[in-house]
Amino acid sequence: MTAVRTSVHGPLRAALFEPDCRLAVEVFPSPNSGQRRADLHPTILLLHYTGMVSAAKAIDWLSRPEAQVSCHYVIDEGGRITQMVPEARRAWHAGRSIWDGETDVNSASIGIEIQNPGHADGYHAFSRAQMRGVRDLALDIVQRHAIAPERVLAHSDVAPSRKIDPGEKFDWGWLAQAGVGHWVKPSPIQATAPDLPVHGKAAESGRALLAAYGYGVSPGDAALPSVVAAFQRHFRPMRIDGVFDASTLATLERLVDALKVGRTTH
Repeated sequence: MTAVRTSVHGPLRAALFEPDCRLAVEVFPSPNSGQRRADLHPTILLLHYTGMVSAAKAIDWLSRPEAQVSCHYVIDEGGRITQMVPEARRAWHAGRSIWDGETDVNSASIGIEIQNPGHADGYHAFSRAQMRGVRDLALDIVQRHAIAPERVLAHSDVAPSRKIDPGEKFDWGWLAQAGVGHWVKPSPIQATAPDLPVHGKAAESGRALLAAYGYGVSPGDAALPSVVAAFQRHFRPMRIDGVFDASTLATLERLVDALKVGRTTH
């Protein structure tokens, strides 16, 4: 077993702790955490990108009290894993968010930040070494906490009006094949298929399916295009436009059907 390095750069900001996962090679404590809500435990694994130029910069920022943000783990571009908050505690990573009716997503989740500069600063594909790190850490977490595949989510899924990470270049399909997350092959985009009216019967059916899956939508919700775009970014990344086209609706229908089948076989 690799020895775990513990780091506190500058003044002691938070107490050192033993890592929850043997894959973490460094502990760099963040003070930005609290107690989970008493009735909640981790049932969501939430994936982010750092949106910073390097993992070292992200870790430094997430460890500063003035940042008021944190996460449980950071994975650098080589797949190296640093733990910043004990899993028993509520890290501050989701912000204003909702999933399946729950608005305290921080209390219900474990958050992983994956190094990538993000859309504003040279967004690029995630390296295979990095994806292997995500896979290995995620497998460990979902097994220990019995997190369902459909609750391995993107930050954009739970905060679609505010966030777009980890984005369309994150390989959700590969991760699902490796045993992490819920996925169906996206339905192809039909060049001749019309977009569906925002208020038509098909779009209302799509809204209901999004809500059934867990997305925060309601009748007449003006933010629906943002939610559709978040769904596309995760499950149909070939085109992200927030429009209910035939491909998006078909992919959503198949995803919900697969979820129903999975629940009846367990």
